[in-house]
Formats: sequence, structure tokens, C-alpha cells
Amino acid sequence: MSKLNEINDWLQENLPRLVAEHGVPGAAVAVTVGDDVAEAAAGVLNKNTGVETTTDSLFQIGSITKVWTTTLAMQLVDEDLLDLDAPVRDYLPEFKIADEEAAARITVRQLMNHTSGFEGDLFTDTGRGDDCVEKYVATLHDTPQLFAPGEMFSYNNAGYCVLGRIVEVVRGKSYDDCLREHLFAPLGLTHAAADAYEAILYRAAAGHLTHDEAAGPQTAPVWALVRSNAPAGSMLAMSPRDLLKFARMHMNDGAGVLSPESAAAMRQVQVQVPDLALMGDAWGLGWELFHYPRATVIGHDGGTIGQNAFLRLVPEHGVAVALLTNGGKTIDLYQAIFRHVLRELTGVELPAMPEPVAEPPRVDGERFTGVYVSAVSERVVTQDEDGRIWMEVVPKGIMAELSPESAGRTELVPWRDDTLVAAEPVMGIHMPHAFVGDDGNGRALFLHTGRADRRVVR
Repeated sequence: MSKLNEINDWLQENLPRLVAEHGVPGAAVAVTVGDDVAEAAAGVLNKNTGVETTTDSLFQIGSITKVWTTTLAMQLVDEDLLDLDAPVRDYLPEFKIADEEAAARITVRQLMNHTSGFEGDLFTDTGRGDDCVEKYVATLHDTPQLFAPGEMFSYNNAGYCVLGRIVEVVRGKSYDDCLREHLFAPLGLTHAAADAYEAILYRAAAGHLTHDEAAGPQTAPVWALVRSNAPAGSMLAMSPRDLLKFARMHMNDGAGVLSPESAAAMRQVQVQVPDLALMGDAWGLGWELFHYPRATVIGHDGGTIGQNAFLRLVPEHGVAVALLTNGGKTIDLYQAIFRHVLRELTGVELPAMPEPVAEPPRVDGERFTGVYVSAVSERVVTQDEDGRIWMEVVPKGIMAELSPESAGRTELVPWRDDTLVAAEPVMGIHMPHAFVGDDGNGRALFLHTGRADRRVVR
């Protein structure tokens, strides 16, 4: 307990300074060692209202929700109601995408580990009713297949909406009711909300977006993404302490919520991830996996409209850390807090963030140049006469609405093997871009940033 007391003192002293230093409007953090918890909060929940952030404030947890959705599905596995290696169509006969053969082959497991292979960044608004997930799955009928099911990792929000729909069908109730009855209740959550109507009953954070770095983060125009994406992470909000109740359950072999076998299965490597630095090196069932020299860390991050969440567990030490934020340079804040906390409590050292070398070498860009397209962006990679590699980004769909500033031209420079990084940082981060696969002529088939954007011929 003394070590946790030291962490508590460090957080109380440093969190206000770090929040201000990184331009984060508000943040709340909680750390658990065994059953003991330290927590701290700083800043404001909404710059328009000035309401102070407290430790029981609710923030959206974004894609950390995917681990909750996986947990709901693994409960069905424990009850012999779901087979991970069965085709999705065994549970959703109406499931259709553009590639009929792929639609018939895709399994439940492939939804969980992001290897289903169809386009995943689809944020179609199908209303706010309890049938919104069902309606959303019906809109996928013309969604393109990027690669064969099981071939590789590509982060897939749409796949988790399909998984959430499976949970709904097998349980015979809405996704939100499944959360409340099968996770909120057994975990004893006191500050958690499945949607905006519940969140308003608590002290809830609003997201902030930075369209102009000189002006800093400004309150986002809306609170949440569309409800149809709830199983992927568009709605769920809670306090850091409640998020750690979920984390402790997983570290305690399921603790009455999951069987020990299912809890362990979720942490096993399912697929390797390209070298992207900001993500884990592998994925399990729901969980992101980080194999560090001193320990294996599991976790997930989440991002919604101006809110970012970070969760890391070190099961062999019984340690978990949750950080919830509402805008600004959140990755810098994450690095500062988690680097200190994990080092002090577990000896784990977070790797350095990607940094371009002072004088990057010129390379043959033939493998990299081309046009790469997804539902949310078009990326055109070229090489100029001086040998410099450039990427022009044209945001599409929801990204064009919410992040118009992501458009523009960025220089990419060599970093490691087939991964290039942005020469100039955005919000303090030199973003990595991995070029993977082969189009048959030695050129990359995908530009991978966690999501695989496929090369197209123009």
C-alpha cells in the first residue's frame, strides 16, 4: 500500500501541472494495486461551463468498449450459446457484405481480433432506438472486402457492431440492456452510463477539438458519435474507478463474470500487428497486447469526439491504470503519467515515441508511392525529384466533417524497415505509417495506420 500511497501523492502533485502543460481541458486518472485504488482529477469538464473535473466524473471510454463487447460475447461462450469459430451467419443469417464468399466465411473470432477483412470505418446513423444496431448491420450489404478473412489485422469498428448484434440476438435484448444487466450490475458500477440520457444524470465531460493549435481545444459541437456504433465505442461513459472495476475482474480470472478460461483466452495472441509504435505488437480477443521485456501489458485506448481514454493492465503485478481525458495533447499526457506509474509499480518501461532522425536518408520510394483509399480518407503518396516522400490526405465521410484539419500534405521519412513516420508532429506525435503486403510488383498493397488502406490503381 505504501507504494500506491506514493503514486497517489505524485498524482495529486503533478496531474494539475501536466494537464496544463499538455493543453488538456480536464482529466481523471485511477490506479489500482490489488483491490486498493488511488485516484486524482484536474481541469474542467467543459470549457464553456467551467465545471470542475472530479474523480467521479464520467468520460467516454471510446473503443475500450470493444473489450466490454468481447466480454459480453465470451459470457455467451461460457454458457455454450456461442462458438468463436462458427461463421457469423450461424447467428446472423441476414449478415451481408459486398463479397458473398467472405460473408459466408467470416467467424465470430475474426470479428473479435480485427481480421474479418471488410471495410471497418463506417459510422452510419440509423437512429437512436434500440433497433439501431440491427439497422446498422443491414447497411453493410455493399461494404467492400479489403482482404481475405483471417489474412491480417486491420482495426474494424463495423466488425464490433456486428459482434454487438450477435450479443443482442442471442440474449434477446438490446446491447445497452446487455451492458447494464450482465456487466454493470455484477461489477457493482456506480458511475457508468450506456448512453447520453444516462450520462446527463452524472457529472459528465464534454469533448474538445483542436482545429487551431494557437486557439487550443474548443468544446466539440456534439457529445457523441452515432448510437449505431455503441458496441464499437460510440457511447459508453464512466469514471476511472468504475473502469478499473472491470480491469480488476479481468485480472482476477473473470471474478464471477467470466470463466477463468475465457478471461485467459482473451489475453492470448491471435494476430500480430504491423510495427506502428503507438499500438501493441499483437491483438488478443478484444485486448491489445504489449510484450515488453519486463512484463506483458494488456490494454486498449479509445477516442470519440474530443475525448480520449487509456487503459493498461499488468496482470502479473495486479496493477491497472486508467486515464480519461477530454481534449488536448492526450498522448503526451498518457506518456507522462503511465511512464511514471508503470515504472514505479511494475518496472515496465514504455518505449520511446517515434522520432525521425535529424538527417533522414533518401530511399527508393517505389514501394511506398501510390494511392491508398478507405471509407474515411484518400492518401496519395509521392516522391519528389529530391527523393523526399510526401503524403497528401483527403478526409472523407465523417472525418471530413469532424477533422477537416487532417487534410493536407505531410512529409514521411524512414523510421524502421517499411514503416515511415511523419517528419512534422501533429499534436506532438510523429505518426507512423507502415507499408505492408505486396501488389505483385514489389509495391505495398496497404498503407497501415492500424487500419489497412488498400492501394488502388488510378
